[in-house]
Amino acid sequence: MTTIRKNLFEIEFSAVTQKEAVQTILQWADNLQSSPRRVVTPNVNLTVLQSRNPEFRRVLNESDLCLVDGKPILWASRLFKVHLPEVVTGSDLVPAVFAAHQVRANGKPLRVFLLGAADGVAEHAAKKIIAQYPSVQVCGVYSPPFGFERDAAECEKICERICTAQASILVIGLGAPKQEFWAAAHLGKTGVNVAICAGATIDFLAGEKLRAPVWMRRYGLEWLFRTLTEPKRLAKRYVGDGLALPGLLWSEYQRQKKVRPRIS
Repeated sequence: MTTIRKNLFEIEFSAVTQKEAVQTILQWADNLQSSPRRVVTPNVNLTVLQSRNPEFRRVLNESDLCLVDGKPILWASRLFKVHLPEVVTGSDLVPAVFAAHQVRANGKPLRVFLLGAADGVAEHAAKKIIAQYPSVQVCGVYSPPFGFERDAAECEKICERICTAQASILVIGLGAPKQEFWAAAHLGKTGVNVAICAGATIDFLAGEKLRAPVWMRRYGLEWLFRTLTEPKRLAKRYVGDGLALPGLLWSEYQRQKKVRPRIS
């Protein structure tokens, strides 16, 4: 499936629905490509980060699927007439992939490796995944040590571990932008068909962290729920993102005026 990319905040977003993203990922998982596919889900925080880091922007834009994770980004796409179809969060996407495979499974398991989260969390997530989606086979889990991304030998061991597991899909929950940079640098050595950079998804699958109620997600208030449940870790980040958002909108307005000059 060839996806249309639409530029917003200098990010080349994929203009696809969650259903289309799921179908594409499962197609990639079934077929060996010359290079593995990368899926990223920029939210407001990642959008702010890439505005200050061109290298991170490059990593996002070189991904194979770049999905909108956050209502403010979706609303901005409508404001600037870019019209991205819908929010596709990593936390919704991964279980949706598992559920879709469960429905269409023809005896061939979907082999998945979970990379990230604290010690023991991925193992717990694996048990819940297998119980809920029998056609999904979690063939490996690993929680890397702090600072592993700066250790070439440790990164090599991680790649070997994933390759030995013969996974089709790698779910990476290392936090941004670490997970996106790591995937861009090392994915080719893992032997997987597709990797999904999915933030706290492994924690959610394990039940270690709670998702916001559906009504809060619908109205773009998941950030508030997460701030209330993890104030020490997230309050400062969300305040910073909120303060940076008006500047991002103004910069995008100025950029759009140059990209789409008014015809007299």
